[in-house]
Amino acid sequence: KAVKEGMLEKRSDGLLQLWKKKRCILTEEGLLLIPPKHPSPQQQPAPPAEPAAKIKELHFSNMKTVDCVERKGKYVYFTVVMAEGKEIDFRCAQEQGWNAAITLQMVQYKNRQAILAVRS
Repeated sequence: KAVKEGMLEKRSDGLLQLWKKKRCILTEEGLLLIPPKHPSPQQQPAPPAEPAAKIKELHFSNMKTVDCVERKGKYVYFTVVMAEGKEIDFRCAQEQGWNAAITLQMVQYKNRQAILAVRS
């Protein structure tokens, strides 16, 4: 179930480090990154030219922190730090509040996991 949907820009890993638009769906489990032209997971299966592998999921179980790096101009720049140390840079318009929404969902996910661990 989607908590928030919209566009985010992700910095590419390559040499040029270009900002690429991604359609994002924030759920209670993590963040889905979908190429802008790709159908969403609820729609029909992707055509063979666009394999489902293009959809990237950043699961909260593999996420360590969300660091708000800076607010510059109309953008908020933030970094998602994964458990294995990989850092993924994002930016969005300040009023969209993606960094806060992702942080809130991650904290709620970790709290649910902690409660389950205590119960078992």
